[in-house]
Amino acid sequence: MSILDLENLRRRMTACRICRENPVGAPLPHEPRPVFQLSSTARLLVAGQAPGTRVHASGRPFTDPSGERLREWMGIGPDIFYDPARVAIVPMGFCFPGQDVRGADLPPRRECAPAWRKAVMDAMPQVELVLAIGQYAQRWHLGRLMRRNLTETVRNWREYHEKLVPRVIPLPHPSWRNNAWLKRNPWFVEEILPVLRKEVAALIRERRSASTRSTKRNLT
Repeated sequence: MSILDLENLRRRMTACRICRENPVGAPLPHEPRPVFQLSSTARLLVAGQAPGTRVHASGRPFTDPSGERLREWMGIGPDIFYDPARVAIVPMGFCFPGQDVRGADLPPRRECAPAWRKAVMDAMPQVELVLAIGQYAQRWHLGRLMRRNLTETVRNWREYHEKLVPRVIPLPHPSWRNNAWLKRNPWFVEEILPVLRKEVAALIRERRSASTRSTKRNLT
């Protein structure tokens, strides 16, 4: 897909109002504000669930404590994370879905992924690695390979990393709500994070090298 085609897709996604005008169930209780980061060059895709309240307010992905932990897991800072040349960030639901009576974020809107996910992936064929965060992203990107619960899915990460194209590493959500899960499953930090950081560093380094080569050609 050309840069112009990608820009057209970006405009259409930004203008999307399907959850208000043609909802599945009750409509979105507030004005849509799609939040994502498309890229024509990034080899790394962060596939989250849906924006939370802080991200809805900022209009920028992962501008919250979950984002800080995710970047720590990845071994990168905000400068790289928010560089669309190197990282694409597209959640399963583009807009903040609202909260339930207990104040917890609702699941991603059911209209979003069927309407947009295939077009998003088709528009970014250069993606080599998908970080599938949470069960909603894992259900779409792993399909039948997904296990019966998140723990088993994440524990079997090698299967998806070795067999799928693009490669997929499933992750729990980096929210503080998963602190207990992280304590119960120390293998996640010991086994998966080193591989994750190595993969991210390699993809970022490849992108930097390509940019350097392009700059040198332009100077000669």
